[in-house]
Amino acid sequence: MQAEAYRRGMKSRRPVVVLGASIVVVAALAATYLFSGDAVSVAAPVPEAKAKGWCAKLIDAVPDSVAGLERRETDPSSPYTAAWGDTAIVLRCGVVKPADMLNPRAAGGEIRGVRWMLENAEDGGHRCTTALRKAYVEVSIPAEYGDVGALMDLADAVKKTVPEISRTG
Repeated sequence: MQAEAYRRGMKSRRPVVVLGASIVVVAALAATYLFSGDAVSVAAPVPEAKAKGWCAKLIDAVPDSVAGLERRETDPSSPYTAAWGDTAIVLRCGVVKPADMLNPRAAGGEIRGVRWMLENAEDGGHRCTTALRKAYVEVSIPAEYGDVGALMDLADAVKKTVPEISRTG
């Protein structure tokens, strides 16, 4: 009689155990699928030694949201990169000085106290690089976001962390 009760107990528990294990496996697979592609592929810059500290401070200071887009991880993980949104706005600090930086015909502007050189990117978006700062900060803005309004959200962090180059002598 005890053996029969034991078998009935095992039979009634087996589907629960199998179902529980199945739920765990499905949840793990779903999490892997959802989060495996979460990082944005970004070419990490290699800043000059004197710029590394400013760039690391900048990445710590950038906002969690830019142009209404949430911050994402970058791949490879770098203390000099940040990204926001699905079609990501990407910031890279410590990039090489752009060739057009000394071109007097290069487009530029000032947004909230930060000067930027503005270039059209190959994908129809914008590539913006700080001017007159001790480290070059590049922000790539995909065409779908239209303009360079995202720079407004980044200006305070740039001003606080990357010093200006003296304009006098």
